[in-house]
Amino acid sequence: MAEQTAPPESTGAIGAISAGPPGPTAPGALWDGPPGTSPHKPDAAVVRDALAVGIAVGLSGFAFGVTAAGSGLSLLQICALSLFVFTGASQFALVGALAAGGNPYTAAAGAFFLGVRNAFYGLRLSQLLALPRAARPFAAHWVIDETTAVTVAQPDRRSARLGFTVTGLTLYVLWNLTTLVGAMGAEALGDTEAWGLDAASPAVFLALLAPMLKSTTERVTAGLAVLLALTLLPVLPAGVPVLLSALAAPVVLFLMGRRKRGPAVEGGTTTREKTTEKGGRDA
Repeated sequence: MAEQTAPPESTGAIGAISAGPPGPTAPGALWDGPPGTSPHKPDAAVVRDALAVGIAVGLSGFAFGVTAAGSGLSLLQICALSLFVFTGASQFALVGALAAGGNPYTAAAGAFFLGVRNAFYGLRLSQLLALPRAARPFAAHWVIDETTAVTVAQPDRRSARLGFTVTGLTLYVLWNLTTLVGAMGAEALGDTEAWGLDAASPAVFLALLAPMLKSTTERVTAGLAVLLALTLLPVLPAGVPVLLSALAAPVVLFLMGRRKRGPAVEGGTTTREKTTEKGGRDA
């Protein structure tokens, strides 16, 4: 789900699983050894952090339900999206494009590409959680921004599994309940634009995204993506600007790569020139 909140305070970055002998873990290592041989985060603290994230984000399902109803989807379609798709940013992107009159296939494509990031989260979480094979298909449905943020902030595997489970369960149940309430209450609310709820989806998305933009590269990429979307919005069908705004990432990476290679090339040329000049003088 995009969409996403900043992770709770962590005792250290999560890195590779320690393979060393029993003893205190090195900074950045996730220890899976015998109890008492590594720093341990109390279960109550893990549950508190997980509930805080799950409840805070789960309540925004109400805004999704209202927005989706305003886009013309039926109650069954709205609830099915939350039950089976369950990734907030993609759901908001889909109903937003439909509400703007976009082609359903274009809207679905935009939502799909926005949700692809969860596959990369899964690669990391599979190492941290190391769940049994039978549990992985069910856990995969809960691999979203929030569960990833809580999981990677934990210092050991036990805490990581607990944080993932509590966050996923809380968010899944609450998101679906508030989606149902929002969809059912949309008719009583009337025109969502009159209440300003048409701005709920982008507001929630930005609130979740902003804390994640920590580096200059991330902020520049986000700014360029917004600029592309706003520039293309008046001239392209709804949903297409969102797809094309993804081009901001490769553009920024390409420019940063050239910037890093530039000084190295110049430095190499200067060094070779100086060496040649010195050799000529020595000769």
